[in-house]
Amino acid sequence: MIRKVMMIRLSLVQFEPIFGNVKHNTEKIFHYANTIEADMIVFPELCTTGYFFQSREESTSYAEKFTGETISTMQRISTELDKIIVFGFVESYNDKIFNSAAILFPEKELSRVYRKTHLFYKERFCFDPGDSGFFVIEDIRRDIRLGTMICYDWRFPEAARSLALLGADLIVCPSNLVTKVWHKVMPARALENKCYLAVANRIGKEERHHEEVAFNGDSGIWSYNGDLITKAGGDDETVINTVVYPEKTRDKSFNEFNDIFGDRRPDMYVNKKD
Repeated sequence: MIRKVMMIRLSLVQFEPIFGNVKHNTEKIFHYANTIEADMIVFPELCTTGYFFQSREESTSYAEKFTGETISTMQRISTELDKIIVFGFVESYNDKIFNSAAILFPEKELSRVYRKTHLFYKERFCFDPGDSGFFVIEDIRRDIRLGTMICYDWRFPEAARSLALLGADLIVCPSNLVTKVWHKVMPARALENKCYLAVANRIGKEERHHEEVAFNGDSGIWSYNGDLITKAGGDDETVINTVVYPEKTRDKSFNEFNDIFGDRRPDMYVNKKD
């Protein structure tokens, strides 16, 4: 009997959220979530609100609980249309405000929230450092293990490596990237962990208090061997698509003697002081 190899149809949405226009942004997100034919759809970081907050008071005014209306609506879409949906939002939890990603599965019990671990630039004045830690969600029905990080987390090899060591087949990275260097690193993150990597970046500019940030698009999906599978342009609203095969990431060997995880020597990686 030939065993069927599971595959996941993956789509990334690249668009320009309008700062502060939650109604416009969420309507666009709901439209794409409803109409894209895919098993998994990933949107950018903070795509419900826009990005360039200037103070904690301002971010708090846009914050929403994970049980709030936006997430509840998207959870309903996820369940009714049998799609995994990942998107960034401002989360209110107890007395804290997080730059978060909702990770919604059709089976609501699998749905979770990831809170950005590493805060970039002025985010430190608007958000609390994430406390969720890195985790992987195993979806047995679709045979996929999904890990999530957000934007600046990419700068830290420990982020992607932590997710890979936890078993991630695919790492998704909702982003608002502004630097010119991140493209150099994503193939390495995929290759060194032998897992798929998907970056959903945004486009456009935001000017707040006489300071402008420009987002550079180029959303992309990299294979577990580091090859670029597909990429968006730098300034176009678009959807990019591919098919991923989770099982292909799970054998971490690359010859009969070497295994990238089996050969690790963690005891040698930290400099010890006398």
